[in-house]
Amino acid sequence: MKTKCNLILGFVICCFTMQAQNYNLDSEYRNIEEKVIEWRHHFHQNPELSNREFKTAEKIAAHLQALGIEVQTGVAKTGVVGLLKGNKPGKVIALRADIDALPVTERNDLPFKSTVSSEFMGVETGVMHACGHDTHTAILMGVAEILAKNKDKINGTVKFIFQPAEEGPPPGEEGGAPLMIKQGVLQNPNVDAIFGLHINSGTAVGVIKYKTEGIMAAVERFVINVKGKQTHGSQPWSGVDPILISAKIIDGLQTIISRESNLTQEAAVITVGKITSGVRFNIIPESAELIGTVRTLNPEMRELIIRRMKEMTETIAKAYGGEATFQIESQTTITYNDIDLVHKMLPTMQRVAGTTNVQIMKATTGGEDFSYFQEVVPGFYFFLGGMTPGNTQSFPHHTPDFKIDDAGMLLGVKTLTEMSLDFLNN
Repeated sequence: MKTKCNLILGFVICCFTMQAQNYNLDSEYRNIEEKVIEWRHHFHQNPELSNREFKTAEKIAAHLQALGIEVQTGVAKTGVVGLLKGNKPGKVIALRADIDALPVTERNDLPFKSTVSSEFMGVETGVMHACGHDTHTAILMGVAEILAKNKDKINGTVKFIFQPAEEGPPPGEEGGAPLMIKQGVLQNPNVDAIFGLHINSGTAVGVIKYKTEGIMAAVERFVINVKGKQTHGSQPWSGVDPILISAKIIDGLQTIISRESNLTQEAAVITVGKITSGVRFNIIPESAELIGTVRTLNPEMRELIIRRMKEMTETIAKAYGGEATFQIESQTTITYNDIDLVHKMLPTMQRVAGTTNVQIMKATTGGEDFSYFQEVVPGFYFFLGGMTPGNTQSFPHHTPDFKIDDAGMLLGVKTLTEMSLDFLNN
């Protein structure tokens, strides 16, 4: 009986593998690479800020419509959604790419560098795809073209989600993944699973990195307002110094990470990024404001850290004769990869990239609003290498020097295409 079961199991696995390898898309991939690079260069030269991606959306929509894909525009302000139905009914898979750029002035000498400028929060600034969203958009356009030409290979439906404002909508506006979900992007038809990728300037071209469960952090913004008592700088004893209290609070907050958080479980970060107080060198001011971020990868750790931040803020201020309030707001939740979905898709990634090129990574404390999609449906988010092989210098994301090798994008096209087909057909 055991031998018979093993034979049956082997036959099932063999059939799965043979079916997954019979897509015969090699020529399609070769023909699409030049287009993907051209699209990426166009988007890089013409970047648009969050919730302002008007021309980006127009180009995406025109491409999808030319492929015969059903297109919806104006989703979450500037988002584009394409719906491709295969020749046979089945499940629904969603593929997501973010399309917005950042208020960063490019310092590269690329022939397709951005020279665009705009206003961000009242400040004149350059605009740059300093996080690789231009590559994500071009990759998904390539996937859409290949799948649209091979509807006979699709058992089910593919939903292409081109999402605006991943970097966050402007103050006072809604946007990004939460607004797309609110407007029903995962419905009509209901999505069964969603895939996304992020190119990485510190990972070699040809390599894919992934992790089950939490891969990127929950990101939250906090504001602490400290109230003291204003006095002359020569007589501190006659007032309450909010700057001193702020320093003690900052010092105390870091002990929550170093002394109270179980960092063998997951990483966590508290950063105070902005302090505002005072107007003159010889005046102890009345108030101070601290603004920062909290990054967590575990729900229980998050609860502990935020509770202790509030307690410590209020207690320290009181101990020094002042008062303090603590407010926190969520920017993203934990980017959480569904374990079963990852295990099902791992053979596909290994087949496409090569087993040694598919590598397990540690979680990162960066954030990604793809996490909101994963709260609704099972999702899988992974990293794609974009650094020239052999290069010892990476160009950090969100900086004027950020740089990606065009050669990294084709693997992204192949991987998302084959993952979609394998998910729908098996």
